[in-house]
Amino acid sequence: MKRRSALATLGTMSLGAASPTLATGEFLQAPYKINKQTLKTDILVIGGGTAGVVAAIQAGRAGRKTILVENGSQLGGTTTTGGVAFPGIFFAWGKQIISGIGWEMVQEAVALNDDTLPNFSIPHGKNHPKHQVRLNGQLYAMLLEEKCVEAGVQIRFYETPTQITFQKNNWVVETVGKGTMTQITCNQLIDCTGNAYATSIAGFDVLRESVTQPGTLMFKLGGYDFNSLDVKLIQARYQEAIQKGELVKTDFRNNIIGLLRSAGDNIQHVLGADSTTSETHTIANIKGRASLLQTLRFLRTLPGCEKTKLIDVQNETAVRETYRIDGHYKITQADYVTGKVFDDSVSYSYYPIDVHDENGVVPDHLAEGIVPTVPLRALIPKNSRNFLVAGRCVSSDRLANSALRVQASCMGMGQAAGAAAVLANMQNKTPLDVSMSDLRKLMEEHGGIVPTGNQKG
Repeated sequence: MKRRSALATLGTMSLGAASPTLATGEFLQAPYKINKQTLKTDILVIGGGTAGVVAAIQAGRAGRKTILVENGSQLGGTTTTGGVAFPGIFFAWGKQIISGIGWEMVQEAVALNDDTLPNFSIPHGKNHPKHQVRLNGQLYAMLLEEKCVEAGVQIRFYETPTQITFQKNNWVVETVGKGTMTQITCNQLIDCTGNAYATSIAGFDVLRESVTQPGTLMFKLGGYDFNSLDVKLIQARYQEAIQKGELVKTDFRNNIIGLLRSAGDNIQHVLGADSTTSETHTIANIKGRASLLQTLRFLRTLPGCEKTKLIDVQNETAVRETYRIDGHYKITQADYVTGKVFDDSVSYSYYPIDVHDENGVVPDHLAEGIVPTVPLRALIPKNSRNFLVAGRCVSSDRLANSALRVQASCMGMGQAAGAAAVLANMQNKTPLDVSMSDLRKLMEEHGGIVPTGNQKG
């Protein structure tokens, strides 16, 4: 039998045609066909993570037709899929500086799970996680989805852009997904991929360090009593395992006691973790899981840890740093640590400079009273029209970005980008030309907090 005939016969058999009868309700169907379609919208948000969800809801609530494309299975990004379910920081020096749509969703998640907000009136000192909000990540993901649907946002999971071109003052974005190829025409495009992925595809310059921060696979351990452990013996055994090459000291910051004390909470480091492409993210996931599995087996050889078990683990390795846009303004470390207020500041950020490396992380806290800001220009790639970004790909140097990348700051940027896109669409402008007074008014109508200063009208 010729190869083509054999394949055709195999295909027919796999569809059930060789069976003498079909069960009730069964029907014959040809092999899958790609569903090609064309859509049109006012605003397209690519990336349904921390910033993208807020941007999409802002656009939808302001009455603009909005589509949200997300290549994963749920919304929320770092907070949900990444498992870093403790967003912050929303308050600085006793005053709330980030509110609006993101804060609304965080409060609802806390209330619905009977969790407790931190006491923001008590200074966190050098322990900034005290002001981060612990919440149920999966519940939060469902709330985000509900909010998007209520705002009229069309969510398209499992899709990723393959081509982005500017035509007749609109963006034409081609996406591919499971059984789908879609062409989406939009007037305003917001890149919230975290990797500046859409920005790069659209032809604009992006920036990256030669060495990036490690990623982290979030997990939870149990089955042991930390207070009863012989930490000196465990530390000695751990160093022996490293010297023998059985463990890698950078995987858990050379801190086995810290791993056991935290029970796996944000302690692992995956060097070189990169979520830019499916290939690089696959490598990051495999490395993170292999390291965890190897360490789990080691822990179960230790006195008092024989019953150590893996209670939970995220599906993906969360990534801290990849690409940033080359924007109309690059936020510098000096801008950040001095709390510079720009004429076009649209949101606040508050977090220490926080660069992770192979040795761990030592946060560099802001001086008392300092609250950094984000200018609209840092959310817009050079030489672009009708294009914004929000989230960790904001135009910034590496040190400033290490603080700007956190969730509350990304929420503030997301709402600003969504509002700017709405006004640009309504007024037939590019976002760089929208009135700051109009932008402030729209954001405040939706609960946002806009930095005060010498704002341009």
